Amino acid sequence: MRIARVIGKVTLNRRMPELPAGSYLLVRPSNRGTLAGLNDGNDETLVMFDPLAAREGDRVGLVEGREAAMPYWPTRVPLDAYNGCILDTINFEPILEVS
Repeated sequence: MRIARVIGKVTLNRRMPELPAGSYLLVRPSNRGTLAGLNDGNDETLVMFDPLAAREGDRVGLVEGREAAMPYWPTRVPLDAYNGCILDTINFEPILEVS
């Protein structure tokens, strides 16, 4: 699971019948610098299925790969990213390197 920030939403005018109905959000995964407040996160942007009604600006727990489709097993769904949780707070204390 990775931490990501919701940066927008996706609107579909048609969808494959295999895709679950629900919200699809644009998210930007966080890195150590983002959690420490030093940068905006990774350059990658992902589309994530969201059954939990996250909003723009929320931090979420992003599940990727095979695990993203497991809530629908044994039905096969073409998901690569799934919102596993909405995070209220993050306590992150970066380790400072001492020379």
